[in-house]
Amino acid sequence: MKTAIEPRKSPRQSRSQATVDAILDATARVLVERGHAATNTNLVAERAGVSVGSLYQYFPNKLALINALRARHSREMAASMEREFRRRPGETFREALTRVIQASVLAHQVDADLHRALEQCEELGLPDDDGHDEAHEKIQQLLRDMRIAHRDELAITNPDLAAFILMHALHGLIHAVVLDRPASVSVKAATREMIRLADAYLTVPA
Repeated sequence: MKTAIEPRKSPRQSRSQATVDAILDATARVLVERGHAATNTNLVAERAGVSVGSLYQYFPNKLALINALRARHSREMAASMEREFRRRPGETFREALTRVIQASVLAHQVDADLHRALEQCEELGLPDDDGHDEAHEKIQQLLRDMRIAHRDELAITNPDLAAFILMHALHGLIHAVVLDRPASVSVKAATREMIRLADAYLTVPA
């Protein structure tokens, strides 16, 4: 049985897909402008230029809309990282680390206002975001690959723990830099400092 936040049906034709895309685009605009408390299906349908009945053909309620939008946003973020996450033959550890962190920052800058609005929806009790988990797994896998390829350059005794600590530390920092930084902090300078911090953590003996 489908839960209350799963889509009622999936679009099978290009016209249906265009309708769903318009609905999700409208959901994003309303969510950013008004926040989740003031977002409702009537307003989304109006912004999308469709009837509420058409919206309900695909999404049973507001939570289903937000959940589908969150999944789409996660896929877009993952796609923006995919190209940069591929290993480059002959690169140094510092070059690989720089590439990974810069790609992660850029991914979080994909529609940062929407990302911020979606972060504020956590209190709605939505299920785990599979797309977000997939992106985290890609980062962890890349860190494992980097650890193997550059093990002679690293000064860590527990690689799995180091990957866990680094991933979650960087995730928190990237969110702060992209979504909550003060005006005096630039993304470029903060990214440079994150690279320096991660490099020191992994290469300087304790």
